[in-house]
Amino acid sequence: MLQLGNILHSQGFSVIVAHTEYNTPNYSNHPQFVFHSMDDGLKGFDMSFPSVKSIHCMNESCKAPLRNYLVRMMEEEGDQLACIIYDNVMFFVDDVATQLKLPSIVLRTFSAAYSQLLDPLPELHPLRFKDVPIHVINNTVPEPVLDFYKRISDIGSSVATIWNTMQDLENSMLLRLQKHYKVPFFPIGPFPKMVPLASSTSILEEDNSCIEWLDRQTPNSVLYVSLGSLVRIDEKELIETAWGLANSEQPFLWVIRPGSVSGFQCAEALPDGYEEMVGARGRIVKWAPQKQVLAHPAIAGFFTHCGWNSTLESICEQVPMICRPSLADQLVNARYLSQIYKVGFELEVMERTVIEKTIRKLMLSEEGKDVKKRVVDMKQNIVAAMQIDGTSHKNLKDLVDFISALPSRLPPATPVVGAIMSSNHTPSKCIIESRS
Repeated sequence: MLQLGNILHSQGFSVIVAHTEYNTPNYSNHPQFVFHSMDDGLKGFDMSFPSVKSIHCMNESCKAPLRNYLVRMMEEEGDQLACIIYDNVMFFVDDVATQLKLPSIVLRTFSAAYSQLLDPLPELHPLRFKDVPIHVINNTVPEPVLDFYKRISDIGSSVATIWNTMQDLENSMLLRLQKHYKVPFFPIGPFPKMVPLASSTSILEEDNSCIEWLDRQTPNSVLYVSLGSLVRIDEKELIETAWGLANSEQPFLWVIRPGSVSGFQCAEALPDGYEEMVGARGRIVKWAPQKQVLAHPAIAGFFTHCGWNSTLESICEQVPMICRPSLADQLVNARYLSQIYKVGFELEVMERTVIEKTIRKLMLSEEGKDVKKRVVDMKQNIVAAMQIDGTSHKNLKDLVDFISALPSRLPPATPVVGAIMSSNHTPSKCIIESRS
């Protein structure tokens, strides 16, 4: 959402970011935005791994604060709102927008390949049953889980959808989904490369000292290991990963996020003397500036959970992947990366010898070189999409024109100023609704 806000701000829009109290962004990193914090009702929940229950609670809790804020802002300040853009997990926003008769646009933060699983579309090759991100118990999907997926796949009264993907990458799936939803689609990704500003959008504190360590490494020699900001693993997987990395004899930069290992705060779950054993060949940090890491010439591969942001960032920097998915869209992304795009190897078993062999295959084998060549080709296609005559650039222009042309949906007698915006982008606002 912060990246999208930067993209829209560069096009002349004023941007207000409404966000949960949990994972509040660092305002000082984004002086170009106005921020509004909402009471999210998440106190008392274990948010180290959000549940369907906590997300539903958040949606219920945020509804009144957002509505009251919008009404007060429009009555007191007379601001002209172009539209509300919201993450589809924040589905309560559709109710608020409908009540206030404001146009809304949904942001899909994941791939079109994953989105097709949320809708009744056939022919889902190359996916297997194990890749479908819905847990089935006794041959049925639990009602709360089913309701959750229905809510996040329903665009309600929204007038369009923004996608953090590329038309050239997922054109057939986007066309099928657009036929289903019947609203304009704007695939303007990849956000990491479309963002004009370099300010950090990371919620966790980044350890920039790892860049100095990378500077001392041989070009194209280091494996970067990170399972993202949400995934949790058990002690056994940590140990197997540790020995797989050590036995591969390849240099590595490993992110072990506090709280990411069940029962432990950080790297204390590692075997005794592990860091001393690997010595200068390995570097372990709590969090890293990922975009900067992936762009570093020393990086040769990415051992990843295959979240969509990480996937795009890796492809954008032409870094091949070792895929270790855990949940939700990661399973779908990993399957496409390994079987369709063929820019990564999927880890089917988290066992040290398998991990070691997979690392060596990516870093040292002819098969690994082929994977590297394919990801370089993918990167070139992305570069082409971002050129002035490219699809992402054109879709962004179309999005700006679309928002600019949105009429007010409010009746004339209503004192709330509606979504009116001139073509020359006179001061108007987009509300960006950001989840935790």
